[in-house]
Amino acid sequence: MNQNTASQISVIMPCHNAATYIAEAIGSVRNQTFRNWELIVVDDGSSDDSPEIVTRLAQEDGRIRLLRQENQGPYPARNLGLRHAQGEYVAFLDADDWWDPTFLEKMHRAVGETGADLAYCGWQNVVEDGENRPPYVPPDYLQEDLFARLLKSCPWPIHAALTHRKALEAVGGFSTRCFSSMDYDLWLRSAAHTRKWVRVPEVLAYYRWHDKGQISAVKWRQVLEAWRVRRDFVARHPDLVAHLSRPQVRQLIDDPIREQAYQALWRRDLKSAQKLFRTTLRHHVWQWRDLKYLLPSLLPAPLFENLIHRRDSAA
Repeated sequence: MNQNTASQISVIMPCHNAATYIAEAIGSVRNQTFRNWELIVVDDGSSDDSPEIVTRLAQEDGRIRLLRQENQGPYPARNLGLRHAQGEYVAFLDADDWWDPTFLEKMHRAVGETGADLAYCGWQNVVEDGENRPPYVPPDYLQEDLFARLLKSCPWPIHAALTHRKALEAVGGFSTRCFSSMDYDLWLRSAAHTRKWVRVPEVLAYYRWHDKGQISAVKWRQVLEAWRVRRDFVARHPDLVAHLSRPQVRQLIDDPIREQAYQALWRRDLKSAQKLFRTTLRHHVWQWRDLKYLLPSLLPAPLFENLIHRRDSAA
């Protein structure tokens, strides 16, 4: 397709105190082989030099726009950008991540050739000062039991998809009730609206993993908010899981809490482990062999942690 006549893509980038990385992220947009794009950077109350960096780059390239809001978080920022988007298609890129230079071109070609509302691709997590995660290309979800698969986990990160703007508007953009799982919530609600998806089986998106400790510190909240997203989706769309038995549906909704509780325990993220074990007990998502961890989780946090550390010392 001629680049001059290709439908425009709006790239929306929330930014909060990302001065260290934002020029690189914007550079990965400016270096795209697909040229008919606009970049909407939404500064979310930064206190560093992020707005000044974006302003300077916008003076160099008229396709870049800067919007500003008081600090509300990335999802309200993305919604603000979406309200100002003019492109037929929308992609989201965070201010510390980046794309392969052919990302927009290949994703746009895929939706154009198939008439899809959404294209998704592979990605890689790049760990700062650590060992990178292997690149990952997701399966063709339409060849699987789609909703059983989607209820297991978020299908792709926020920056590994290109979506028709009307499809995003049809589901109301991002909800903001579960801040750590709103991309997961969006893709589930989008799947209820349209299954016109196409896979681009290449790694084209890169996620910068800053601090493994920082991620584990809020792991319990991420797990519980993802659980709420799954539970709410099934309540709103029982027809989409009607082919599954009730035990299967409950397992898909609830089992990740128990699994993540054990993962947190093995990592010795004891705050997350205790909160997740308590949730499994409260909602009856447990087996008898779990009681040796469930019952201690009812203790005050210092006693629970001391008990686990004593077990470690005795091992």
